Amino acid sequence: MSGFVVKQPGLLTLIQDRGRFGAHNLGLTTGGPLDTLAFDWANRLLGNDENASCLEVSFGGLSLEAEVDTTIVITGAKGTCKIDGNEISQWQTYSIKKGELLEMGFATEGVRAYLAVAGGLDIAPSFGSSSTVVREKIGGIHGDKLQAGDELPCQPNAPSQHLRLAEEDQPNYGKQATLRVVKGYQQAAFDHVQHWRFFNSEYQVTERSDRMGFRLEGEVIHSSMVGMLSEGICHGAIQIPADGQPIVLMNDRQTIGGYPKIGSVISRDTARLAQLVPGSSVRFESISLEQAHNLHWLEKSRFLRTQPVKTAK
Repeated sequence: MSGFVVKQPGLLTLIQDRGRFGAHNLGLTTGGPLDTLAFDWANRLLGNDENASCLEVSFGGLSLEAEVDTTIVITGAKGTCKIDGNEISQWQTYSIKKGELLEMGFATEGVRAYLAVAGGLDIAPSFGSSSTVVREKIGGIHGDKLQAGDELPCQPNAPSQHLRLAEEDQPNYGKQATLRVVKGYQQAAFDHVQHWRFFNSEYQVTERSDRMGFRLEGEVIHSSMVGMLSEGICHGAIQIPADGQPIVLMNDRQTIGGYPKIGSVISRDTARLAQLVPGSSVRFESISLEQAHNLHWLEKSRFLRTQPVKTAK
């Protein structure tokens, strides 16, 4: 089957579907897109299955040559994108012809962009998912980031219509974010002073942030726990290691860990965190479990109610 050939792989381009669930007992983490909203819109604009495999392009620099006539869309982080030298808009579907070159420049706002193709990339699943986790050497193509010469198979497609997401409905990626946190059952290991410091301080995203976790730098937080057994870790968990600098655990986190956790960032806000460049600032806001539940369903309702616009291209 034909599809696309990788000419330049970019700094970090990974094949992702929604993630690998139900395999923690095997020591396999979830993976999946760091920014689920941008990922979901990429598939929705093309009419794909919500779990269709896409490319997560971190920082940009990707170049692909089409071997089929099909339809593509790019969402997420902003950057200059071109088909055969002609600049195209993001959050809008475009036809691409066999032999044409698709180029994604380096991100100018945000970090992660998502490139989807009509029908999704035809990638064989590993343990139920195509999501690439490089540390585990699983998913994608040979369990690794894209390399020059890799082939990305997909079916030809002739679109019946083209769609775009209106500009006012597109997310903005800045250099600061407030992350909403549900406190965890280990919150008692942090006294009132530590809680006040944590929720009233500004932290910076460090260069030691990746798909496993975002390491932050700022006010030091101390826990009364002197040791604990390793236990399962949820998405968004905020670990406080011995140096007192928070780590927000992301999609490629280890399945177990032994640091105390003050709470967990809700999934909508980990997506915002994933679009912050090093040096960006974050603050934390405590919310209840009921508020988190309501926010989840409100965001899901907003996504379903927002309708894309038909275009001529």
